Amino acid sequence: MIDLPGFFSDLVRCETRLYNALNDRLRERHAIVTSQFEALRYLRDHPGSRVADLAAEFAIGVGAASKSVDRLERQGWLVRQPNPSDRRSSLLALTDDGSRLVDAAEQTFGGVLAELLGDTLRGPSATAVVHVVAKLRSVLERDQIGTPTG
Repeated sequence: MIDLPGFFSDLVRCETRLYNALNDRLRERHAIVTSQFEALRYLRDHPGSRVADLAAEFAIGVGAASKSVDRLERQGWLVRQPNPSDRRSSLLALTDDGSRLVDAAEQTFGGVLAELLGDTLRGPSATAVVHVVAKLRSVLERDQIGTPTG
């Protein structure tokens, strides 16, 4: 029988420690934090996204996503452009500086993940774990579990 509270604790503590390690390295090398990198990478990979799209992707409130976008815009890493199909929202686009930053930071991000996870995520049991976590995420997202309401 699986110890579900123990599994939850392990999963959350691993995520927190990985996130913090990535934060430290990204801040040190690129003067950004993990949440900024993830938002910039998402926008690079999903051109024409809106604040609501970021909120949905990262399971955060629209207000929190908007504040994050404001900070990225103040840094000169992205711009808001008029949305031709909905005047109430803006489309988000990376600036050249934002594109260069996310591309450089992605090298650090990938390197740190390989360094921290590389030896652990080898073999069939690791493949099974990756599959189970992806399936869990998919079910939670499909059923909109843990999605903020604001």
